[in-house]
Amino acid sequence: MMLNAHRWPPIPLAAVIQCVFLQWTDGFLQPGLLSEAHTYQPILNPNESIPTQGSYAVKTNGNSCVMVVMGVEYIITENKINWYFSLDPSKVKVNGYCGKYVANISLTIPGDAASLQFTFKKKFDKFYVSQLNAHLSPQPLCKGCINKTYSGQITSEMLFMTPVCESFKCRSGRLLSVSPEMKIKMAPLQMQAFNFSDREYDAVCLKKSKKIIAMVMGAVVMTLVFIIVLSFLFIRDRHRQGYERM
Repeated sequence: MMLNAHRWPPIPLAAVIQCVFLQWTDGFLQPGLLSEAHTYQPILNPNESIPTQGSYAVKTNGNSCVMVVMGVEYIITENKINWYFSLDPSKVKVNGYCGKYVANISLTIPGDAASLQFTFKKKFDKFYVSQLNAHLSPQPLCKGCINKTYSGQITSEMLFMTPVCESFKCRSGRLLSVSPEMKIKMAPLQMQAFNFSDREYDAVCLKKSKKIIAMVMGAVVMTLVFIIVLSFLFIRDRHRQGYERM
């Protein structure tokens, strides 16, 4: 004997996802049963914060060819109001490549909801950033607002030019405008490119600091010697004038 099964009307999958699976976690919109590639949607914050510093590297043959240490904050301007999103290093995936004269490092978060890419070039004994690309696809700013992706780039510039044997370092950070609607704040910022070991990365910074200190100390000593010599000549001249009067 067969029982008549009750037939339910078909329910669109999109409706199920919208009603059941969306949940808020750690500043991201996370659909619970979707794959990781679609789980993150950054939320813009009206208040600026200090971004968490992360260390990112691209290696070849056991050595780093690109290393960047920085905190990253995206600044979005809508209707003359600034909104902020800080990159979480624990969610960042690093990709890149190393060449003899060109190297690249790309930072992305799951779902490609945000990215930051640097292209480095080497010219003679110096390296610099020749291109910077960035994009951010945040949650809409208001209920009912459309999804919007912000993107921009800087090209044909020699950003952060530094000798190949040294690392560029700026503790106060840099603020770069990549489009009328988006700026990228990197603070603090330290980077180096083209074949060096991780140990050399730290040693070079230390060596550079010691070199600067030695130069400052040398300048101070030379100034003191100069003052002493002038004082001696002045005193001797006064004594000589006194003897002539007598």
